[in-house]
Amino acid sequence: MKLSELMQGKTPSASFEGFSTADDMVLAIDFTGTLSSPSDYDDYIVAQVGITEQSGSLSAQTQDSQYLRTGSVSIKTGTSRSFNITGDRYTGDSFQDAILAHAIKYGTGQEVIKSYVYFNMLTGKGEKGKVSIAVADDLSGAAGDNAGFSVTLSSTVKPEEYTYTPPTPDPPAGG
Repeated sequence: MKLSELMQGKTPSASFEGFSTADDMVLAIDFTGTLSSPSDYDDYIVAQVGITEQSGSLSAQTQDSQYLRTGSVSIKTGTSRSFNITGDRYTGDSFQDAILAHAIKYGTGQEVIKSYVYFNMLTGKGEKGKVSIAVADDLSGAAGDNAGFSVTLSSTVKPEEYTYTPPTPDPPAGG
């Protein structure tokens, strides 16, 4: 499913107030490596079908220093982003087919670095960046269970602030 399909008929509001659920968070990836302008984001592929968990996490890096008469002080030097995605395998879903493709499972370096957007569909606010994709499990499970998979996405650059903007409708023909 493309981002444009998921967001059809939905208009995020920057002034939304209230609780958000995990279902409100949208993760979409450019598996082609060719979609770079803001108008292309609507063609990113969304993680949805069969996904049981999509956990975004942040990890702060710190540097500890010992100072005279102060003692040990930790200074934050950076933050890295990662996502853990688990789910039940659904063959035919464009996101799962792409992320579990042979080229991704066994790829290295730049082959597995892809652009993403991650945002709250209620507010439209989130981030964009690049992640390295590492498939940990594919088609795993016990007899009689759904086949499962798990993937870790790790940021390769500092994410930028992103706000989803619905596409502008095309003007009527002949107008």
